[in-house]
Amino acid sequence: MAPLPGSGLAKGLAVTLRTMTKKSVTAQYPDTQPDLPPRSRGVIALFEENCTVCMLCARECPDWCIYIDSHKETVPPAAPGGRERQRNVLDRFAIDFALCMYCGICIEVCPFDALFWSPEFEYAETDIRDLTHERDKLREWMWTVPAPPALDPGAEEPKELAAARKTADKLAAAQASESAPAAPPAGPSGTGTHADEQARAAESPTHPAGESKQQTDQPRPTRHPRQEGRE
Repeated sequence: MAPLPGSGLAKGLAVTLRTMTKKSVTAQYPDTQPDLPPRSRGVIALFEENCTVCMLCARECPDWCIYIDSHKETVPPAAPGGRERQRNVLDRFAIDFALCMYCGICIEVCPFDALFWSPEFEYAETDIRDLTHERDKLREWMWTVPAPPALDPGAEEPKELAAARKTADKLAAAQASESAPAAPPAGPSGTGTHADEQARAAESPTHPAGESKQQTDQPRPTRHPRQEGRE
């Protein structure tokens, strides 16, 4: 059956009427900020204190958009008689977001948790050369990084926390044993007196058991009558 003339126009007008009667869902940006997902990839933030200038993020970046400069400083020994050490000091850390493809490899390979994803996305520039942001700007974005999600209550405790807790328990036990009061000396009725008696008994001459009793119980020898007569 052939469609009636004007049926398509009627359907289109019906859709228009239904849309007109519904509430608008358009977000008036920038007056209304969007609700971003918790794991949105906006920009890369830098926590400078954790950076050891290992250059691992710059080497693994597929776009070569990370620029790092550093120098070495001599650190005095921590204790007298120790030797001096050298450490890397960060001079420059910049990311060219005109080249970055937001793959997150630099964040994944960082061994010291110096790079994080920030939901910040309002960093557009009129000049492409201004999209290379230095470490000061990357540090400002660090304060927009959301807190990590809570761990699963039924999950196994991380090995680092278990090792730290075990070490803390050992230190607490050692300190408790050092601060415990010493045992008081034994009194007159204690074991100390018994030990002194044993020591004195060891120093005095010994006799066979029952010798003194035998000596007192033995009768005094008497003289024979003939011997008395002779005397």
